[in-house]
Amino acid sequence: MQALQASGSFVTHLECGKCRARYPAGQLHSLCTACSRPLLVRYDLPAVARALHKGDLPPREVSLWRYRELLPVTRPENIVTLGEGFTPLLALPRLGASLGLSRLLLKDEGQMPTLSFKSRGQAVALSMAKELGVTRVAIPSAGNAAGAMAAYAARAGLEAFVFMPEDVPQGNLMECDLLGARVFLVNGLISDCGKIVKDGQPLLHWFDLSTLKEPYRLEGKKTMGLELAEQLDWQLPDVIIYPTGGGTGLVGMWKAFDELEHMGWIGPKRPRLVSVQAAGCAPMVRAFEQGQEHAEPWQNAHTVAAGLRVPGAVGDFLILRAIRETGGTAVAVTDEELLADQKALARAEGVCAAPEGGATVSALRKLVASGWIKPQEQVVLFNTGHFIKYPYTAAPPVHLRKEAVDFARLA
Repeated sequence: MQALQASGSFVTHLECGKCRARYPAGQLHSLCTACSRPLLVRYDLPAVARALHKGDLPPREVSLWRYRELLPVTRPENIVTLGEGFTPLLALPRLGASLGLSRLLLKDEGQMPTLSFKSRGQAVALSMAKELGVTRVAIPSAGNAAGAMAAYAARAGLEAFVFMPEDVPQGNLMECDLLGARVFLVNGLISDCGKIVKDGQPLLHWFDLSTLKEPYRLEGKKTMGLELAEQLDWQLPDVIIYPTGGGTGLVGMWKAFDELEHMGWIGPKRPRLVSVQAAGCAPMVRAFEQGQEHAEPWQNAHTVAAGLRVPGAVGDFLILRAIRETGGTAVAVTDEELLADQKALARAEGVCAAPEGGATVSALRKLVASGWIKPQEQVVLFNTGHFIKYPYTAAPPVHLRKEAVDFARLA
């Protein structure tokens, strides 16, 4: 394993994504104390470029830790891992052909250890929690983030508290309980769960792992961008379509591409980033269309895609900045559309995607129909989780009595 620089890390400092205030690395931080906005990890990128070359990557472990120079963990013994990362980049020839596209791809995060992309963020966040001496963590979650946090907290030997809306998918609830987290169901939305975590921190002294309220989940999510660049031989696609709740994945990839350019590994070209939301909870789409810098919280949020039911995001301005700086857009799709396309993706390509993955197909259809995406362009969809986490989206089976099967009716 190639050694890091003498300090054990290439991290230089943390920086507020809004006001640019600087904070020292190696200490526990939440939001910026000056403006209450997310902190971003900054690296000595010229030093990383001197220490790491593209040719160093192929022999390394097939996980997100192959990019350890661009991650914040100082000591390897603090890495908490379940083998996460380097998910497949799949060609979608049949679905693409039906839409007139010849270069349609899908990055399938449903193949992660906890069956969603949340494995990435929690692996890095819990590794840093361990490194910085945290013993108790808490999270508000619509489901998958809680399951991933519970898994990595168990792996690290940390005490975990989970707060989820009471209508959370049953599989997520059972997953967290199995992993030993203390689980609480809240009669409200994820924002209500977040308030409980915030209010309880002074009394119970847990570290808040809410989306973008600590700086390290984003670092795990950015490895989706690093992997995508490597898998495409350092040539980025024309368009990335990403389902957006809290937005760390979109912001993380945007950050990853910037870091790679500063290292000289890619040029200035960026994919046009597309944020996909559910019509019943689309604060980013509304803010984008109205030219706003921040997104007003969405009232009465509702959608079957639990990961998209995030009425307000602390990193809203970063999501909107990433979309606008790349010439991207934001699209809302209905539950009927995303469920139909969840099924279409499965039947055309054999990918059992979460409803959020189906939403990217629905957005793609709209963007192709409007001419915003051209037939020759390379497009990457992101499926952020596996269907098995959302079994309620499947049609009920047809029951047969073994004594009297009418085969004519089965044809």
